[in-house]
Amino acid sequence: MNEPDETLDCRGQRCPLPVINLARRVPGLPVGAVVRVLADDPAAAVDIPAWCRMRGHEFLAAHPTAGPAYDVRVKGGAPS
Repeated sequence: MNEPDETLDCRGQRCPLPVINLARRVPGLPVGAVVRVLADDPAAAVDIPAWCRMRGHEFLAAHPTAGPAYDVRVKGGAPS
């Protein structure tokens, strides 16, 4: 597991807060940055990859034993 550029600790937060926090943080990051979201709500395993698809970012990996953690690469924005 490579080190991310940024880590968001959303443990203890319930859906949809981990996705909301990710959405608020991404605009301040450069394209290509990797964000690791630590989220123990089981819904995050579905919600974070779905948000990436909708917003045009790249879902890189889920790390079930590391938080659980989800890695997202920032892309240029939502698809047209």
